[in-house]
Amino acid sequence: MRRTMTATAESGAEEGEARRPLRTEFAFELPRGYVDQSGATHTSGVMRLATARDELIPLRDDRVRENAAYLTVVLLARVVTRIGSVTDVHTGIIENLFASDLAFLQDMYRRINSEGHTRAGVTCPECAHSFDVDLSGGRLGES
Repeated sequence: MRRTMTATAESGAEEGEARRPLRTEFAFELPRGYVDQSGATHTSGVMRLATARDELIPLRDDRVRENAAYLTVVLLARVVTRIGSVTDVHTGIIENLFASDLAFLQDMYRRINSEGHTRAGVTCPECAHSFDVDLSGGRLGES
């Protein structure tokens, strides 16, 4: 006896309702920004979802073999498609990010590739009200 299995992505839509298209790119605002050779600061950018290939290719990179911590740099260089007006994002760009920006992108990578979104639940320390914020950035005070 042969069985057929169908897998569907969680969309929150009831059967028969229109499904939203898969979101593959996520905009962000770096906490500090990438400073290019001319001194210009670039803060906005775009990260795309990672593919299996994006996670496998860096494992063959000699820099990663010599220093496992370099995996983050190579992986982010593959999935960050733009930082400001810089569209050729490569390992040299990622290496020159401030540590806080690198940590921000690592967290964003984990969120969009594991959890599928950039939102996080928070609670106000004053009134204990719970709400969601979008961690991908924006100006201070915006979510």
